[in-house]
Amino acid sequence: MPNIKSAMKRVKVIKVKTLRNQMIKSALKTYIKKFENSVVEGDIEKANAAFKMAVKKIDQAVAKGTLHKNTAARKKSQLSRKLKSLSA
Repeated sequence: MPNIKSAMKRVKVIKVKTLRNQMIKSALKTYIKKFENSVVEGDIEKANAAFKMAVKKIDQAVAKGTLHKNTAARKKSQLSRKLKSLSA
């Protein structure tokens, strides 16, 4: 444990930020899994709706600073390729 007051505060702040990032990443994974499940089922309408929500959650994670913008672009690209393969 740190002895300096500012270091003690940093430990508390990092703990809060870590929990927030975990929540955001967990929700993001959930929406991506919902999309992938709808792709496996072959339901185009359900997949489109899940895709929109997954992309929205990815963008929100970037806005919060949880994901890097290039990581988000890569994830969105992967999801859109899966969606196109379903419609083709």
